[in-house]
Amino acid sequence: MPTLGIEEEVFVTEPARPTLRSLYYLARLLARNPRFYYVHSASNFARFKDVRWGLMGGVEISTGVHSDPDCLLEDLRLRRRDLASVADGLIVPMGHLLEQDTPTNVCGLQVHLGELPDKDRAYRNIVHFLPLLLLLTANSPAVSGRRVGKSCRVLNSFAIGPLRPDRSYRFQDVIYSRRLGTLEVRVPDPVWDLERVRWLVRCLVAVATLERDLPFDLHLYNEQRILAARDGHNAHTRDLYRELREILDVPEELFERTPSDEIWEIYQRQGAVAAYREADRGYRGLDSAEEGDVRRRAPALAFAALAGFVGYFLPRLPYYAWKGLIE
Repeated sequence: MPTLGIEEEVFVTEPARPTLRSLYYLARLLARNPRFYYVHSASNFARFKDVRWGLMGGVEISTGVHSDPDCLLEDLRLRRRDLASVADGLIVPMGHLLEQDTPTNVCGLQVHLGELPDKDRAYRNIVHFLPLLLLLTANSPAVSGRRVGKSCRVLNSFAIGPLRPDRSYRFQDVIYSRRLGTLEVRVPDPVWDLERVRWLVRCLVAVATLERDLPFDLHLYNEQRILAARDGHNAHTRDLYRELREILDVPEELFERTPSDEIWEIYQRQGAVAAYREADRGYRGLDSAEEGDVRRRAPALAFAALAGFVGYFLPRLPYYAWKGLIE
């Protein structure tokens, strides 16, 4: 069994956009467990022209290293619980916010696999199935309130992209991580549903540990990633599903109806904030009937931004510098 880890990025909106209060929430998280969250959390920011929508991006939490998928998911559940306990805004696990057009301000779900018996084979076999597997968590249906498909983040994001011959190049769908030495699957969107994440991890492990070579075509993958992210479950992904069923018995409805479909339906009926509230409830593990948006009174934005900068961003500057050099 390979080693496993997850990095999960989410927006914290107040109510429809992230603010610099997110740094304050991260400072509170860091204060709760400094040794762990100094390394297992991060802040992200918009870049270039996307700053016009606001500077703050998503926040990141990550798990420890595990060799069992269920232990990994339990760790992720605990990380989510910790974040939920300090965040007063709406926690929105989506690849891109519904009413923005910000390809540099996106969130992802990165799955790391280490200690693989054959890393190159694992890479090729995962890529073979990836147009199908990205549908498990596809969760960014819109740009500027207009539906563009299942994952606009896959269709247009600086943080991921078509595969290249150089597998260590960072901004593509699957990489060899220089920092961690793992095979890092970067294409998934974040999603509130832990069971979908569990299925994703189980699929990746099953495919990565196959002791036979599957067809590998870089150009075909780069074409099919676009079709899957735009159109969803199609003829090619149905063929991949039939292959996958021979390896792991995963329900096909998980690919036919994506989280994007669910969130888009809520958005059409009730608007962005209602959709974000529902995603927040799912992330916090609340039933739909429970009130998921009762918050403590958040501090003034200026105070929260300053407290977050001093209490989170500045202390982690050495780590940011080291991480940037390694990656």
